[in-house]
Amino acid sequence: MWQESLDDGRLECTLCPRRCRLREGQRGFCYVRQRQGQQIVLTTHGRSSGFCLDPVEKKPLNHFLPGSAVLSFGTAGCNLGCKFCQNWSISTSREWDTVSSTGEPDAIAKAAASWGAESVAMTYNDPVIFAEYAVDTARACRERGLKTIAVTSAYIEAHAREAFFSAFDAVNVDLKAFTPEFYRRLTGARLDVVLDNLAWLAEQDIWTELTTLIIPGKNDGDEEITAMAEWVLNNMGPDVPHHFSAFHPSHKMMDTPPTPASTLVRARSLAMDAGEHFVYTGNVHSRDGDTTFCPGCGSAVIVRDWYDILEYSLDASGCCESCGQSIPGVFDPLGAGSFGRQRIPEGVER
Repeated sequence: MWQESLDDGRLECTLCPRRCRLREGQRGFCYVRQRQGQQIVLTTHGRSSGFCLDPVEKKPLNHFLPGSAVLSFGTAGCNLGCKFCQNWSISTSREWDTVSSTGEPDAIAKAAASWGAESVAMTYNDPVIFAEYAVDTARACRERGLKTIAVTSAYIEAHAREAFFSAFDAVNVDLKAFTPEFYRRLTGARLDVVLDNLAWLAEQDIWTELTTLIIPGKNDGDEEITAMAEWVLNNMGPDVPHHFSAFHPSHKMMDTPPTPASTLVRARSLAMDAGEHFVYTGNVHSRDGDTTFCPGCGSAVIVRDWYDILEYSLDASGCCESCGQSIPGVFDPLGAGSFGRQRIPEGVER
């Protein structure tokens, strides 16, 4: 679907802005897309780095079927080169080292249903690079009544995004920073592409949440956080949940200290002051930072402790029980699930 022939005989991959130009046998930056004859093929279709039952809040998604179980899986490789990657052993690996599990799309959907998951998430590495596998799996899931989730950096070309994102019911997008310099130097990507895709997502019927990994000295300044929040407010609206997560030394940034909890509290406060209604903290223990508050009356409508839901005060239509304010999201009319913070590795048979 996403290739063009060039005059010099190379094939150009048009899925993401890297536009890798390949001769016979060559692989793109992501490593998993390879030229074979006159086609660029996905070499990891039906092969995964592993499967796990997670709480959906771990994606993180706080307004999408709270408390439910999600079957998560990924492959190998990535089309970004983040020096701070928290999953670098997967995203930077060569597929043969990592993709040891097998699972055709229908087998994944069948397994998820049998294990009691309400959704399937393509995560761990970016599903954009394994788009065909992700879309095929999402279709198989929908046929079985399961919801679908993409956890992505949204680094995809505009002409490819509808075919990709329309397969999903929910997405969490990593908005990694709010300066072009950060994206260029620390990810090898472009901020403007991500912002354009986020503005497009805001107009679609796809539940969207954002995550920003706050890195000390790199993207934690008050002005940058405020500017980011104001952009979200003006281009996506006040009701898009925004998660600020703590960085831990990893990959090529082992000399950078972990993010203090106080920095995340400050980021949350700045974003809320700018007008965002639902702002959360991640990778640190904070009851307030985990909890969903009603923007109408201020009541705690979903009280969380890490991934455990302690109180749930939404009615069957997703409204605050105290004041009747509608809380945006995708909620089960029967209330929150109770999967909790457990994480269960699983295997999928063909």
